[in-house]
Amino acid sequence: MSLDKHTKEEVTKKFQLHEKDTGSADVQIAILTERIIELTHHLRLNSKDHSSRLGLLKLVGQRRKLLDYLQETDTPRYLSLVNRLGLRK
Repeated sequence: MSLDKHTKEEVTKKFQLHEKDTGSADVQIAILTERIIELTHHLRLNSKDHSSRLGLLKLVGQRRKLLDYLQETDTPRYLSLVNRLGLRK
C-alpha cells in the first residue's frame, strides 16, 4: 500500500520548500496524506482488512504529530499547508 515513485516525486515537487528539499515537514505531511487517501479508498472496497486499518490509524497519528510540530514552530506555514491539502484544523 505504498505510493509509486512517480506519484511520490510529484507530491515532493509540489510541496518542497527549495529545490533539493525532500524531507521537510511539509513534504512528509503531503506524502502521508496521499498514502492515507489511498488506504481509505482501499478500505472502502475491503472493509474486513483490519491490518490495513491499523496501518491507516498509525499514518494518521504520524501526520497529526507532524502537523502539531509545524503549528508550534511555523504557524503561517502550517495554515498554508492545511489549506493546500484541504485538511481540517
